[in-house]
Amino acid sequence: MSRKITKAVFPVAGLGTRSLPATKAVAKEMLPIVDKPLIQYAVEEAIAAGVETMIFVTGRNKNSIPDHFDKSYELEKELEKSGKTELLKMLRGLLPPHVSCAFIRQTEALGLGHAVHCAKPLVGDEPFAVILPDDMIEDGGRGCLQQMVEVFDDQQCSILGVERVDPKETHKYGIVEHNEISSRVGRLQSIVEKPRPEVAPSNIAVVGRYILTPAIFKKIETTGRGAGGEIQLTDAIAALMQDEQVLSYEFEGRRYDCGSKFGFLLANVEYGLLHPEIGSEFSAYLKQRCENL
Repeated sequence: MSRKITKAVFPVAGLGTRSLPATKAVAKEMLPIVDKPLIQYAVEEAIAAGVETMIFVTGRNKNSIPDHFDKSYELEKELEKSGKTELLKMLRGLLPPHVSCAFIRQTEALGLGHAVHCAKPLVGDEPFAVILPDDMIEDGGRGCLQQMVEVFDDQQCSILGVERVDPKETHKYGIVEHNEISSRVGRLQSIVEKPRPEVAPSNIAVVGRYILTPAIFKKIETTGRGAGGEIQLTDAIAALMQDEQVLSYEFEGRRYDCGSKFGFLLANVEYGLLHPEIGSEFSAYLKQRCENL
């Protein structure tokens, strides 16, 4: 029987140290790109891919995330009273009626592998997606996860979203070696966490999109601490490869690393240009600004 991806895990317990001091009291996933927080873009991407259950693995000081997706009776009442119907419609449409949210706490910062394993009671024995909201991917239409779900529907195995990075920056990523089996799709031969450029097997980096089979949970349980003293999802995936096929998928679109200050600014500029309300005005401003340099 063909399995479907109906659940997505969002590991959002991180401290966001790369974005301090903005993230001292604000969840990094709630930082806005134009007029929506990062986490909302991630959830919208999941919904577009057919996901119906959003599972957030949170930590301390992350209450703003469940608050964002909760119903705000006072705000809705005020908008209704003021006749701001468009804003009210937008607010009520953050989550479609068929989509539900669940929240579970990661009590210790033990790495991405540990964060994913925290979701096991809610995922159960099903394949699922993992989305890291820091990585925004704009493809002008489908969304990265939907692209990957289409591959999963055909292959029914774990899939990692990948892109080619500067060979000098392999130490920032999980790096894979693969054999290409079709356009944009490869069969993993090896995967290693943050290798130095001189020993990296390639410059093909895993970014913040995964589709995983439930077998990954047992692999995480037997994975010791790896790079940085954390339980690395990369190491569990390497173990999973010994038992079943794992694919890589070079997604269409452009990724913005919003965990970095520069990537965050780039995303705001690019998404500002795409925004239906302010795009034209913002483009004119940027053009004028460049002419005055």
